[in-house]
Amino acid sequence: MRNFASVIQELLKQKALLQKEYAYEKAEFQRQTENMGVPRKVKRGLCWFPLRLGHSYYNSLEQLVVEVERTEATDVDHQFEPGKPVVFFEEDASGMLHYMRFTAQVSFVEGDRMVVALPGSDAATRIQNAERVGVQLYLDEYTYRLMFDALDRVLTARSGRLAQLRDIIHAGAPLRKSTFLPTRFPWLNPSQEAAVNEVLWARDVAVVHGPPGTGKTTTLVEAIYETLRREVQVLVCAQSNMAVDWIAEKLSDRGVSVLRIGNPIRVTDRMLADTYERRFEAHPSYAQLWAIRRSIRQLYSQSGSREARHQKIARLRERATELEYQINESLFNESRVVACTLTGSANRLLMGRHFGTLFIDEAAQAMEAACWIALQKADRVVLAGDHRQLPPTVKCPEALAGGLDRTLMQQIVESKPQCVSLLTVQYRMTDGIMQFPNREFYDGQLTSDPSVRHRSILDWDTSMEWIDSSAPATPLEDGSETTEEWGEAEDGLSRVNPAEAQLTLQTLKDYFLKIGRDRILYERIDVGIISPYKAQVRLLRHLLRRDPFWKPFRQLITIDTVDGFQGQERDIIVLSMVRSNEQGELGFLRDLRRMNVAITRARMKLFLIGDPETLCRHPFFRRLKRYVEDLYC
Repeated sequence: MRNFASVIQELLKQKALLQKEYAYEKAEFQRQTENMGVPRKVKRGLCWFPLRLGHSYYNSLEQLVVEVERTEATDVDHQFEPGKPVVFFEEDASGMLHYMRFTAQVSFVEGDRMVVALPGSDAATRIQNAERVGVQLYLDEYTYRLMFDALDRVLTARSGRLAQLRDIIHAGAPLRKSTFLPTRFPWLNPSQEAAVNEVLWARDVAVVHGPPGTGKTTTLVEAIYETLRREVQVLVCAQSNMAVDWIAEKLSDRGVSVLRIGNPIRVTDRMLADTYERRFEAHPSYAQLWAIRRSIRQLYSQSGSREARHQKIARLRERATELEYQINESLFNESRVVACTLTGSANRLLMGRHFGTLFIDEAAQAMEAACWIALQKADRVVLAGDHRQLPPTVKCPEALAGGLDRTLMQQIVESKPQCVSLLTVQYRMTDGIMQFPNREFYDGQLTSDPSVRHRSILDWDTSMEWIDSSAPATPLEDGSETTEEWGEAEDGLSRVNPAEAQLTLQTLKDYFLKIGRDRILYERIDVGIISPYKAQVRLLRHLLRRDPFWKPFRQLITIDTVDGFQGQERDIIVLSMVRSNEQGELGFLRDLRRMNVAITRARMKLFLIGDPETLCRHPFFRRLKRYVEDLYC
């Protein structure tokens, strides 16, 4: 067991790395704000300008919100999401920008329309009086404050459950385990059944390691369902809103009452029904609360005795607070699962609440500091994810080199392997695609379920193909050669390879012609086109929109980065690897976890588009190319 001082030093180092990341992101934001004009921000999806203002009103949480709509560049993919901070600005007659001295928060986004929560009525007045108003994303300082606060609490904990969990995870304190007989789950495979039982037996920490396609969500939902037979309520968190929505939806399908704290990104009617806001509005006492709040607002605008008015407002506020408390207690008492993001667990609605078990999905993508935000509210934790796939996003090179992307899940997997359950049967990929990542990342422990092992789209088809994208290179000033270029992405410059982009779409077009238009549309054969580089993604989307051949198939084709495809799957995946240069520089492609994600998205067909002269200087890509060649033998 490690001594206390070394544990504190490790956590202090993590806090210092987080401070470097915060400083780097703040400097980058200021650079973009000061040096980048509005047209470029609009083009990169960071800004909407000019805006059309809609209604402003108080929502059920008594937040003043305003509806806004973008009127230009509506074909640009924007980066506005619920929960993100924004700042409004006004353009005067001379073209000068004046930023308004308040920050707001995105409450809802759908297409070109957005609802933004404002800090007060003065902010609404300022926006409505502006001539030409715009809105842009702002630095998310709130999340950093929560992470710093969580680390400080962990560092200073001397007793209690938080200190115990810290010592179990970092100091090597022994794990405790219950000893009751295992429960049978005939509808699960043996590794899934074992994982659920390990979760039920764990009294401190458990990890469900779910490689691609192994049914991690199915296993986690079953573990939550069984835990609820033993506990009244659990907290379920994930790094992203999308992951929270997904698992909440699966739990709802099982008949579990879910209270979703925060704003889901995928705003479907089903998900809205589970949100705190919609449940709050549907409560029988809500009409009475709304009437009291309306009376309070009316009293502020009335004339007469100030003292009498303030006394009446005070009495109404007291009644409103009492009603709100009663509604909150009713909603939480009715719910078996409270679901939110890791940062959402710091929501004021959860203040003072404690849970027997915390489940963290996507744990391998969450910074350790973010996990501690939620861990303060639980007695034990179950983490699910795959540390061999995408790590947390760390932008500062120094923080990345220092290990800020090392997650709580990695720490536990390495220090407490006895609490890790590996899911070993995958249901996504044909065996030809699965075997390479199985050897490279999972020590050959995975097997393909018979239902997917030998399936393919075409008879006598090969599941993986490497298409050589090497082309005549462009000489550089130093005498070396490259076919890649710099291109614009949403958050700066990125790599792009125009020749390879053309080849990527031509490869897919040739394959579509082999399958046949009618069969693709009838069977809804879906496709993912992936690139590690945002600029290449932008170019591929542009080329696809411009070519009339793709018009009937556009609903079946998704083009995105590797990060954007995490957790998704498609019948066909086409991977454009972009890098092509004399020096053999690979950039993002050196992160093999990213390649693991890209390769394992395909169900039946995977095209690898890349320059072997550049890529195969790395041993991983040499092995990959040799593996693809062997499939033809």
